[in-house]
Amino acid sequence: MLTVGIVDDNPLDLDKLELIVGKVATVELRLKANNAEEVYAFIQETPVDLLITDIEMPGMSGYQLADFIHLNNMSTSVIFVTAKSGYAVHAFELNVHDYILKPYNQERLVQSIERFTDKKEAGKITGRLFIRSGGDLVIIPKDEIIFLERTGRTTTIHTTKDIFESYQSLGELEGDIRESMFIRSHRSFLINLQYVKRFTEYSKKSFEVVFEGTSQKALVTKEKLKYLQENYF
Repeated sequence: MLTVGIVDDNPLDLDKLELIVGKVATVELRLKANNAEEVYAFIQETPVDLLITDIEMPGMSGYQLADFIHLNNMSTSVIFVTAKSGYAVHAFELNVHDYILKPYNQERLVQSIERFTDKKEAGKITGRLFIRSGGDLVIIPKDEIIFLERTGRTTTIHTTKDIFESYQSLGELEGDIRESMFIRSHRSFLINLQYVKRFTEYSKKSFEVVFEGTSQKALVTKEKLKYLQENYF
């Protein structure tokens, strides 16, 4: 069962959230509030899996609440439901699950909740990747892979513990991984979304990907970033 909290200072919008969330059979609504301060106090004692919140509210904003969750590495994920589009880029820096603009329909929010449920149930990546590196066969646990990069004739695999090089193509290795959290972000990069920390603007057509666990960076196209917004974050 997915535990959820909802917060919005507008009573009608809050009731709409409650009505939609209540129709999702796999959800248990743990918290309904009209201000972020109440949620802030509650989740410190009883974290929820998912928090659905407005952004602009009197006192503490939904953005400040999400920032608190992010800075404290809490297990609660966030969906912003807001009438303001200007926070979208900053929202990605906080690794929010989704950003939904008002007015929205029931299907849009339910699909977002279901995507989060699928991602949560998938859990940790399992299995190992076998690569040819020089004359050796190297076995790498998939959950240690941060990203793969194609440079010239070789593919570099960045992991939490080491860096490996292989003459296998990125396409070949992508076929061997076949995990939902690995995404081809760019023609030269395959990234593990579990290690993504933030996206920063790099050029007119792409963003730079900053990861946990390495100072090395990857690239994501604007088109792919939009896809990630709609389906993963």
